[in-house]
Amino acid sequence: MIKYIIHRPIAVTMIIVAVVVIGVVSITGLPVSLMPDVDIPQITVKVEMPGSSVQEVEQQAIEPLRNQLSQVTGLKSLTSDARADGGSILLRFSPGSDVDLLFIDVNEKIDMSMPRMPKEMNRPKVVKASATDIPAFYLDIAFKDEKKGGDADNRFAGLSEFARNVVIKRIEQLPPTAMVDISGTTTSEITCIPNVGVMAAMGISEDDIQRAISDNNIQLSALTIADGIYRYNIHFDSQILTIDDIRNIYIRHEGRLFQLKDLCKIEERPAVRNGIVRHDGRNCVSMAVIKQSDARMDDLKDAVSGVINDFEQAYPEMEFSITRDQTELLSYSINNLEWNLLAAAFFTFLILLLFMRRWKLAILVALSIPLSLITTFICFYVIGISLNIISLSGLILGVGMIVDNSIIVIDNILQKWRGGMPLTDAIDKGTGEVFTAMLSSVLTTCIVFIPLIFMSGIAGSLFYDQSMGITISLFSSLAVAMLVLPVYFKLNYRHATVAPEDKAKNENTRLLRGYERVFHWVMKHSKTCIVIFILIIPVTVLIFFLIDKQTLPDIDYSDGMMKVDWNSGISAQENDSRINDILTQQKNVETYTSLVGTQDYLLSHTPDITPSEALIYMKCESPSELRKAIDNISGEIGRRYPEATVKSEPSSNLLNMVFSSDEPDLMIMLRDGDGRRPKVEVAKAFTDTLKRHFPQVIIPAVVTEENLQMVADVEKMSFYHVSYGALSRRLKELVGRNDVLSINRGVSNVPVLLGANNDNRSVLMQSSVISDEGNEIPLSYIITERMVDDYKHLYGNDAGQFYPVNIYASSSDVERILDFVTDYDRKHEKVNVSMDGAYFSGQKLVGQLVGILVISLLLLFFILAAQFESLVQPTIILSEMIIDVLFVILCLWAMGETLNIMSMIGLIVMGGIVINDSILKIDTINSRRKAGMPLIKAILTAGHERLLPIVMTSLTTIFASLPFLSKGSIGDDMQYPLSLTIIIGMTIGTAVSMFFVPMVYYIIYRNRK
Repeated sequence: MIKYIIHRPIAVTMIIVAVVVIGVVSITGLPVSLMPDVDIPQITVKVEMPGSSVQEVEQQAIEPLRNQLSQVTGLKSLTSDARADGGSILLRFSPGSDVDLLFIDVNEKIDMSMPRMPKEMNRPKVVKASATDIPAFYLDIAFKDEKKGGDADNRFAGLSEFARNVVIKRIEQLPPTAMVDISGTTTSEITCIPNVGVMAAMGISEDDIQRAISDNNIQLSALTIADGIYRYNIHFDSQILTIDDIRNIYIRHEGRLFQLKDLCKIEERPAVRNGIVRHDGRNCVSMAVIKQSDARMDDLKDAVSGVINDFEQAYPEMEFSITRDQTELLSYSINNLEWNLLAAAFFTFLILLLFMRRWKLAILVALSIPLSLITTFICFYVIGISLNIISLSGLILGVGMIVDNSIIVIDNILQKWRGGMPLTDAIDKGTGEVFTAMLSSVLTTCIVFIPLIFMSGIAGSLFYDQSMGITISLFSSLAVAMLVLPVYFKLNYRHATVAPEDKAKNENTRLLRGYERVFHWVMKHSKTCIVIFILIIPVTVLIFFLIDKQTLPDIDYSDGMMKVDWNSGISAQENDSRINDILTQQKNVETYTSLVGTQDYLLSHTPDITPSEALIYMKCESPSELRKAIDNISGEIGRRYPEATVKSEPSSNLLNMVFSSDEPDLMIMLRDGDGRRPKVEVAKAFTDTLKRHFPQVIIPAVVTEENLQMVADVEKMSFYHVSYGALSRRLKELVGRNDVLSINRGVSNVPVLLGANNDNRSVLMQSSVISDEGNEIPLSYIITERMVDDYKHLYGNDAGQFYPVNIYASSSDVERILDFVTDYDRKHEKVNVSMDGAYFSGQKLVGQLVGILVISLLLLFFILAAQFESLVQPTIILSEMIIDVLFVILCLWAMGETLNIMSMIGLIVMGGIVINDSILKIDTINSRRKAGMPLIKAILTAGHERLLPIVMTSLTTIFASLPFLSKGSIGDDMQYPLSLTIIIGMTIGTAVSMFFVPMVYYIIYRNRK
C-alpha cells in the first residue's frame, strides 16, 4: 500500500487540502466555553417569610419541606439554610438526570406540604437549573451623579422599575441568554401617617380610615341591562390606582365629610430595604446574566454589549458596569492556551531542527502538527466537543507526542536508505517496520484514558474532552506518519541518488559515547541498581501518605469575594454604612460590589445572607494586590469590630461550582443524642474544646445573634379584653407595616401602609392598644420582653438538622482533629458527630485516580503481553513506572505541591507516554536477537539505533509542556501540576528507558537462549 501511495502525491495533496478546508469550517463552528458542558441538575426552593424569626422559618416551613423533598426520586444531596425572613433548600441530582421530571416531582411534594405551612406565607419559589448555570457576568446599573454612600430615593426606585420592566426583558430576548437573575431593587410604598391630634378631636379611629380605603377600592364585574331588543354593558369601577386617588378618598363621620389628605400625611417613598447592593459605593441594581448551555460566551458578551451601548446613549445619566466577567476570564485563559499551543509547536520545531540539521526534514516532521490538529478539530465538531481549557490542554499535551511517530518513521527510513537500500524500498521497509511498535505506542498512550473517561461523577465528564483531544490527535498523527509523510519524503528526494549526509554525526557520536559510558557503569553496578529499585517501593508508599492531597491545585485570582458577619443584630442600613466606610478607604481595589443583607437572587450562585451579613466582590490589578486588599479589610474590621468574622474565597466560577473547591477542608456536623440540632451552649462547649486542643488551627466561633422577643401574656390579655388580632394590628400600625392596599404597577405592586413608621423599642412599649371595650391599654401591661441568644442560620440536610463547624487546615491537622473528634463523640452520649468536607472528597478523588492508574497499568500490561507474546517483557517495561512515580511524588512534595486531580491525571498520562521509549527499545532488541545477534550486542545495537529517536521524542514532549510552567490564569494554574508531573516523569523515564530497562532485560535473558 505504501509503495502505491508514494507515487500519488497529487491525490494525497488534494485529500489534505479538502481536510484543511473542512477543518477551517469546523473550527469556526466550534462553541467556545470556559469548561466542558457538564449537566449537573439542581433545583432551588426559596421560602419567603418576612418578619419571621429563624426558628419560625425552620419549624413552620423549612423542616416540613425538607422532610417531603428528601423523598424526591434520584436525589443525590439536599441542604437547607433557614435564616430570619426566609430560607432556601438546594437539591442536587446525579449528572444527566431529567430536570424537567424532577421539577414536576419537587412541585408535587411542595403542594403536599402547603396545608401545613402558615396561611399568610406565599408559595415557595422553585427554580430549576444546572450547577454549571453560573452567571457569565453581572451587570450593575447605577446613577453616575449619585453620591457614594447615599440613601436610595424615589429616583432609584424608578431605576429599579426600569431595570425590571425594560432592561431584563431586552437582555432575555437575546438568543444566547437563558435568564437574568436580579437583586438590589427597591419598590415604592405609599404611607398614610395619621394626624393623631386631629383624628382624636374628630372622633375618627384608624379602623375608620382603613375601612374607608377598602370601601373605595371596588371593581365590580360588568353588569348588563336590557333596553328592548338591545342589551348594554355597565362597568362600575372605583379602583384606587394612584396616590392622588388615596388622598381624595372621602370619609363620612357623624354627618361631616373629610378627605383622607386632611386626616393623614400621605406620601410615596422608597420601601425599607432588607438588602442593599452598591457598585463602587453607589446604590445599584445587580443583574446576573446566564447564558444558554449551547451558546458561545463571546456571542453573549457581544449581544449584551450592543444592548448596553443602546441604553448608554438613551440614558446618559446611568452607568452600566459589567463585573465578575467570566467571558474575560475565558478569553484570557483561552488566549494563553492558544499561545501555549503555538509555543509548544515552536519548541518542537526547534528540537527537530537541532537534531536533524536539515530544515526540510524538520518541516516535514512538523507538518504532522497542523494536519493532526485540524483532523482533531473536525472530530471535535462531529462529536460535539467545545473549545475549553480542558480540551485545549489535551491538544497542547498532544503536540509533543504528535511528532513522535513522524520522527521514528523519518529516522528509520534514513537508516534503511543509508544502509544501501533504494529510496522506494527504504521508504516502504522503513515505514512498515515500525508500524507495529508505533501502533502499540499510540494504543498504550490512549488506553490510559479509557478508565479516566469512565471515572464516576463530574470529573469523568470533564476530562472526557482532554482524553478525546489526546486520543484523536495521536491517531491522526499515526495516520499522517504512515500515509502522508512517506509521500512527501519521496517527493522531496525524488532526484537524489544517495541518502543525505548526517550533518549532526559528530554531535551524535559524542552522544553515543556518553550513552555507552553510562550504560557500562549501570551494567557494572547492576546489583546496586536492583537494590535501589527494591528500596524505592516502600519510599514511594511513605511519601504518598506524607504529601498533602486536595481536589484542585491552588489557583491565583485577581478578583475574589469576602463574607463579613458582624455577629450582632444590626440592621441592614448600619451594615451598609460600615461596609461602605471601610471600602472607600481601599486604594488598591479597581472596582467592587457590596451586597448587604437579604438578596433577591433566585439561583444559588450567591450565598444567602442575613441583614447582619455582607458579601464584597473585589477586582484588583493582580493576585498580590487582591491579597493585600483582603488583608487590609480584614485587619480594619478586626480592629474596629473584634466580634466580627471575615472569610475570603474566590469569586464564583465553574471550577468552584463543579468541584466545590470553596467547601471547608473539614465540616463537623453536630447533632444531639436525639439526632436534632444541639443547643447553643453544647455547640459552644464543643468548639471551645477544639480551640484548646488545636490552638494552631482557626476554629470558628458558634454563629449566634441576640434577638429581642416580645411575649404576649395571655392571662393579662384576657383580663383587659384585648384580642390577638387587635394587638397584631396595633403593632403593625406602630412600625408602619400595616398593609391596607396594594396598587399594581406593571411587574411590581406598591403597598399602601397605614400607621407611623416608628420602630423605636422604647416608644413602642409606651404606646397603647384599644381593648374590645374601647379602653386604651398600655402595651407594657400585656407584653414582656426578653433577650434570647439563638443560631443565626439553621442548617439541615437529608439526614435532618445539624450545626456545622467549618475548619480550614492542612491534611495533617485535619487527621489529628478527626482522631480527637471521634474520641469526643465516643465519650459524650449527648453529642453525635458526622463529618464531611474537602478532605474526604479529595481523598476519595485521589483514591479513584490511584485505582484508575492501577487499571491503566493492567490494560497496558495486556496490550504489551499481546504484542510481545510474553509476560516477562511487559513486566520489564512497566517496572520503570515505579521509579518514575517515586521521583514525581518526591519532586512534588519537595516543591510544596499537592496531589490533586491534575497531578494525578499527569501521572496517568505519563504512564502511557513514558513507556513508549521502552517499547521501542525492547522491540528493536527482539528484532536484532531474531536476526542472530548475541544478547549484549543486540542490546547495544538497539541502544545505538534508537538513542536519537528516544531523545528527540522525549525532548519534544518535554518542551511542548514547558509553556504550562507559567502561572497567571485558571488555565495555566490548572495545567501547571499536570505539566510539571509530565516533565519530571519524562525526564526520569527517558533515563530509565535507556539504562535501567536494558539492564533488567539483560539480567533476565542472559541465561536464556
